[in-house]
Amino acid sequence: MSLCRPMVSTSFWVKPMQADRSSHPPSFLTLNRPPPSFQSIGIKDAFHGSLSRECHCFPINWPTETVPYTLINKRPYIKEPPSERTPSKLSTYEILGPGMIILKNYVSFTDQVDIVNICEKWAAGPGGFYMYKSDEDRRRQMCFGRNWEPETGYRNCYRSNGFKPPPVPHEFISLAEAAIKDAQLYLDYLPSMYPDTCLVSFYETNGRLGLHQDCDESSDSLRRGLPVVSISIGTSAIFVYGRTKRKRKLKSVCLDSGDILIFGGKSRHIYHGVEQVSCFISTHGLYAESQMKLGRLSLTLRQF
Repeated sequence: MSLCRPMVSTSFWVKPMQADRSSHPPSFLTLNRPPPSFQSIGIKDAFHGSLSRECHCFPINWPTETVPYTLINKRPYIKEPPSERTPSKLSTYEILGPGMIILKNYVSFTDQVDIVNICEKWAAGPGGFYMYKSDEDRRRQMCFGRNWEPETGYRNCYRSNGFKPPPVPHEFISLAEAAIKDAQLYLDYLPSMYPDTCLVSFYETNGRLGLHQDCDESSDSLRRGLPVVSISIGTSAIFVYGRTKRKRKLKSVCLDSGDILIFGGKSRHIYHGVEQVSCFISTHGLYAESQMKLGRLSLTLRQF
């Protein structure tokens, strides 16, 4: 089908048209309006200075310190001309199930670079990225809003090194809320939510995440089917999902840089995982502009 709308950042909001679900074929379709950008939302980076120092210097004496992990490549990439790194992209969507949708190319190139920069600023402190010794998936993570760990869930307010997670950046909250509002135009039912926790994961190439359910949130959040919002930045990944853990019944979809995946409502308790993070770069110039290491940066936002 023809795609009719280039993805651009705007300085104003356009009221979206109501979608006619009955006329949409089960394939990628264009959104009715350009996705919002950080600039159009009117938010500037407020996560420097005193707030950063407060969250990275929590007054607890702990015998071990987290070794800071940087997202930035030590060997800078060669930057490409602007015309080669900022192509015109179309934002499309595909309904994957009840309450489950993927918004392709939803995050603009500029906002992808901003997301990398925001994560890198927080990663520079002791509350930044870390990897569990038992984690064989080659995945580093850090938290915003609430602390979450694979073995204990949300039970511990502080990380094992005594540091408290910083608040969820307003840019991430606004982006997730805007994506949910757009998704609600095309889904029969998807509840709204206010993301108060964000898990940031960085996968090296060939990294993976085993099949699991997101079930550590509050009983009220799970009962209401409040959605999970996953933002992908960097190299492409194969996302697998299904109602059961049987491999032959699993479906898969490719997550490229700038895509947002949402699952809530009847799909809130699906089994899902990352089968493979490839070496394929779906972005034009993201690594050169942000200097991010080769890999996949994933932001998962939820309401506890």
